[in-house]
Amino acid sequence: MRERAAAPQAIAFTDFPDTTEVKHMSNIRIIAIILIIVGVLGLVYGQFTYTKETHEAKLGPLEFQVKEKETVNVPTWAGGGAIAIGVVLLLKNRN
Repeated sequence: MRERAAAPQAIAFTDFPDTTEVKHMSNIRIIAIILIIVGVLGLVYGQFTYTKETHEAKLGPLEFQVKEKETVNVPTWAGGGAIAIGVVLLLKNRN
């Protein structure tokens, strides 16, 4: 004799999270992941360089531009702090 499988139960709409709650959780996850990535990059590289245009002059048909390279050192505590905050945000919103 063969037993019949139980019929699947209906899922109430209240079992699903609110869409604004899901969007909020995913936004926080994205921010947390970005913080972790930025923190790791800050610890690995320790500095970044960018070019800044400072002076520009035109003398008739001639144009002169002066570009300066600026270097910014990223403190170790800032990289570690970004990683820590990112991990806390991820763990807090694991639900």
